[in-house]
Amino acid sequence: MIKAIIFDFGQTLVDSSDGFRSAESEAQKAIFKNLAITDYDHFKKTYRKIRSEFHQDGNLSRINIWRALFEEFSQEASNDNLLKWETSYWKIVERKTTVFPEVIDTLKYLSSHYEHLALVTNTQGQTSSQAHRFENHPDLATFFSIIVVAGQNDIPAKPNTLAFEMCLKQLGITSDEAVYIGDDWQNDIIASKEAGLFPIWLKHHSVKRNYPEVKENITTITELTELIPLLEALDR
Repeated sequence: MIKAIIFDFGQTLVDSSDGFRSAESEAQKAIFKNLAITDYDHFKKTYRKIRSEFHQDGNLSRINIWRALFEEFSQEASNDNLLKWETSYWKIVERKTTVFPEVIDTLKYLSSHYEHLALVTNTQGQTSSQAHRFENHPDLATFFSIIVVAGQNDIPAKPNTLAFEMCLKQLGITSDEAVYIGDDWQNDIIASKEAGLFPIWLKHHSVKRNYPEVKENITTITELTELIPLLEALDR
């Protein structure tokens, strides 16, 4: 019996894809100019390589990524510039973040039919603010009885499974009584499955993104309204 519906936040409840693209573009332009180098293609390849390495290690701090980028080019980044770029980065992301249109009605329905709704999401790695972006959406936060932010307060970031285990413990349920909905293959789908939850992969039809091609058969939806009949079928 399903007792808890647990969600990721970004690209699951809200769409920040345009925001991240714009924020990354502006940050790269500012950093490239500050480095005073000329080969933009090499800079961009180096940036992407370092960012990928940090993300694989669960380190989502933009400041740490940018500092490592400067070191790669044998330069030292100014702390003032790093904080300025980070502040600008998250302002752009938030300005271009919108709640998916079906989310509120879906959460209202689920909260009236299931014991618990919860949130397990990764920290944004912000230095300038410890607040997670969901705090800018109090209309969403009120639906969740438990919110676990992985990557802060000594909780390792997903795909480590500890955040899922902590959430289940706080809810007082076992892993086979919960489903998890997220958009990221590694951090959400693989990690929640390893934690024993039933994973549901949200590949939202309105998000422009290259999702990985996988051979594993995973339940997939393209918007959250599809959850309702799916959960009813799983509970039969």
